[in-house]
Amino acid sequence: MGTKLYFAVIASAIISDLCVAGPIEARPVAPSRVVVSSSNTLNSTRPGRISNNIAEDIALGLPGLPQVSLKPVLPGLLGSDPLSLSIPIPLLNPSTPTSTPAPKSNSTGSSNTTVNSGIHASSPLGLSFVNHRQSSNLTAYVTGLDPDGQLVILQSNGQFYKPICSSTSGVPEPITADIAIPLGGPGSTTTSSIPDYLTGSRIWFAEGKLNFFTVPGDAGANLVEPSATDANDPSANVSWGFVELTWMSNYGIFADISYVDFVGLPLGIDLKSGDNSVQTAQGLPADAVQRLCDDLKTQGDEDGYPWADLCIRDITGRPLRVLAPGNYLNRNPGAFDQFWKPYVDKVWDQFSQSNLTVITQAAAGNVSCSVQSNGTMTCAGDNRCYEKPTANDIFGCNSGPFAIQTGDNDVHKAVVPRLCAAFNRGTLLLSGGEVQPSLNSKLYYTEKINNWYSSIVHKHELDGRGYAFPYDDVVPDGGTDQAGTVMNPDPKILTITIGGPSVA
Repeated sequence: MGTKLYFAVIASAIISDLCVAGPIEARPVAPSRVVVSSSNTLNSTRPGRISNNIAEDIALGLPGLPQVSLKPVLPGLLGSDPLSLSIPIPLLNPSTPTSTPAPKSNSTGSSNTTVNSGIHASSPLGLSFVNHRQSSNLTAYVTGLDPDGQLVILQSNGQFYKPICSSTSGVPEPITADIAIPLGGPGSTTTSSIPDYLTGSRIWFAEGKLNFFTVPGDAGANLVEPSATDANDPSANVSWGFVELTWMSNYGIFADISYVDFVGLPLGIDLKSGDNSVQTAQGLPADAVQRLCDDLKTQGDEDGYPWADLCIRDITGRPLRVLAPGNYLNRNPGAFDQFWKPYVDKVWDQFSQSNLTVITQAAAGNVSCSVQSNGTMTCAGDNRCYEKPTANDIFGCNSGPFAIQTGDNDVHKAVVPRLCAAFNRGTLLLSGGEVQPSLNSKLYYTEKINNWYSSIVHKHELDGRGYAFPYDDVVPDGGTDQAGTVMNPDPKILTITIGGPSVA
């Protein structure tokens, strides 16, 4: 099997005569900086994920986690069932640290539970940072949780710094320690190493300095990270990006480049392992942000929707980053309300007259779905049904019909990601689209209505790989990987290239 997906529980409501109504309504993303603490059990940063880190989700193989099958890479690691494990990491707005979790944000925090369980690495993981940017002002930051579940930040001397938070008010406290790792000038390579296992980690790169803060949590300091969406964030005018990383005692390393939230500083990754094999995800070229802004403007001129507004500029007017449409909708609700409607209506009409087959790539096998007379789609063996999705549902994959609730069965957990991926890629009405997933990746994004952000990101990725929407790891058996994840049980050196394949 080329892909096997597991999906975590996250609350939302689907209300119809045939559907089981859920008690919690999906909330919009707060544009302010957020923090992860350790008091609740769900992290809504990414739909269907326990953590805010795709690499960690893949590594854990938890129920509900979109996951490329690890069996070809780590034979016998997962067995027949995913691990049974819960990591409590919710998201909180730093201005109101006791508020309810807010979906989607960039965050890391201490946890009382960690998969490394106090087991420490016998040797460090090598890091190599290659500067292909025409800049002598690049810095790197490495954040994550150590084997004891404590927040740590890698210093330039190769040792972990453990932030503390003396604030009792809940107001974010700036980290004043020197946590930036300065990179050399254009064409140079800077080396470092991670001395111990890390989970929920991000390796950040910035053209300048990033601002990090802490707030107190149950298990120690929690990190308040930079926000790509908040214009008032102290790092708002800095070009930055990150690689997601989890390195664990029993599973090795999992790393990815993700554009689920935004595209910023172009990054690529190479992983060299103990057997001297090398895995690569090339990422985007040096001028990716400008290219995306140009293409999104062209698309907006064609269809009249505000694709160009996904482009965020600095105070000089220079393109700085490109927001994913889900994050844009958090700031501008209703902007794409009518965009998906014609396509959704056609899909509903098509499958009111014929069946949609969902290949679950799991024990549920192939599942037959169809639209009923009451206007909802039902799937054989699924404990809930599907109302027509909205733009926010499709771009985010975690609300309305694409939410996954506590108690949902394995069929529902398998159908949701495949159905949402098919909408984003615009493959449901193509020849062969009545079977999902099954089509060649060359057919993705060929309809006039699709996730143009994801389409344009993949168009400019040098190898076409890197998450551009939450379930971009859905792939047919034997199909082409879209996610850009590297993984190995015996990692030696992780190389990250900043600024594309050559100095620019």
